[in-house]
Amino acid sequence: MGRLRGLCLVPFGFLLFFSSAFIGVPGALAWSKEGHVITCQIAQALLEPEALEAVHHLLPDYVNGNLSALCVWPDQIRHWFRYRWTSPLHFIDTPDNACSFQYSRDCHDSHGVEDMCVAGAVKNFTSQLMHYKEGASDQRYNMTEALLFLSHFMGDIHQPMHVGFTTDEGGNTIELRWFRHKSNLHHVWDREIILTALADYYDKDASLLLQDIERNYTDGIWADDSSWKHCDDIPQCVNNWAKESIQIACKWGYEGVKPGTTLADDYFDSRMPFVMKRIAQGGIRLAMILNKVFADSEEGSATVT
Repeated sequence: MGRLRGLCLVPFGFLLFFSSAFIGVPGALAWSKEGHVITCQIAQALLEPEALEAVHHLLPDYVNGNLSALCVWPDQIRHWFRYRWTSPLHFIDTPDNACSFQYSRDCHDSHGVEDMCVAGAVKNFTSQLMHYKEGASDQRYNMTEALLFLSHFMGDIHQPMHVGFTTDEGGNTIELRWFRHKSNLHHVWDREIILTALADYYDKDASLLLQDIERNYTDGIWADDSSWKHCDDIPQCVNNWAKESIQIACKWGYEGVKPGTTLADDYFDSRMPFVMKRIAQGGIRLAMILNKVFADSEEGSATVT
């Protein structure tokens, strides 16, 4: 398993020790804090009673059962020595301009270690959570971190530029201007679009944005799309979600963007609906996975490898 160490419960399994120090560190993030928080809020609102009870049990007491309070944690600790191995799990590098994702080709780290990408992480931590109902007390911290990592990486895999081109590191090296300030293409999708939407339409109140997203998938423009909510084969679904992201990245992320360009209203207006839809999909699909693994672990373990 290369540089991965520890107790191998599942592929690249690692006995993780949960830290209560949730301190931010410098470095590039995935969805903005608001994006990850909304993803987890959407998911928690859709949990069935058994899954909701499990989530409450696994979270530390001081968050009072609020999953969204810790959904940014994997970004905050990725540069700590103990967790540095998790850094490649936040993204997928695909061949430049191929606009496709193939797990066997693309899911590895820079050293070629297999399964070390965000799709592999979603599959792995889902598999770890299958062990929850075994009830072994010495696995509790492992289960807690598996929950937090899965919740975070379900946001990451739905952020289109996290399944981007290898040479530009998912748009990180494409420097440009977002309206009047310097940014890069990856950061535009991680944070700029969300913050601009909050400032322009929601008086910087993320709860109002959450309400709009929820309306869109409960009885609005996304309500009839059942493909968000069902999955009979989680590994295949995870691959499909990554494919969705690279296709959006190609058609809407990279399209028309060159280093040094200024992105403003036209780009914001046309791309914002995709950002909000991906946040919604990430939350709904996270709830689907958690409902599966906590409601019927034996059935779920047959479909997750």
